[in-house]
Amino acid sequence: MTTHCCETMTYHVDLRCDEHDDPFDCPDALVDFSARFQEYGLIVHDGGTSSITIGFCPWCGRRLPESQRDRWFEEPERRGIDPWEDELPAGFQDARRLASAAPEVTSRWLPGPFRNTS
Repeated sequence: MTTHCCETMTYHVDLRCDEHDDPFDCPDALVDFSARFQEYGLIVHDGGTSSITIGFCPWCGRRLPESQRDRWFEEPERRGIDPWEDELPAGFQDARRLASAAPEVTSRWLPGPFRNTS
């Protein structure tokens, strides 16, 4: 289980709707979290399954973990596994294989005009 940066992010990532099985169909669902890639994204409600990857929490401003998408594709390739054709080991279906190497969510301040100057 992933610990998110704040209670509000946890609420939005874990939101389940009684009317929609798929969060991409639910207008109340705002955030998609991919445990496989350790990515957070804002859901694009256009009828598909698109999201816009974000680097900071919209609610608390903390930096979110760096995406592990490239690493997810590189590791099977090094092992001679084609992620599109071959069966993947169980650890590639969720965050288990990243548990020891995933960066922690940090409490850095926002850059630019939102920077803490005190």
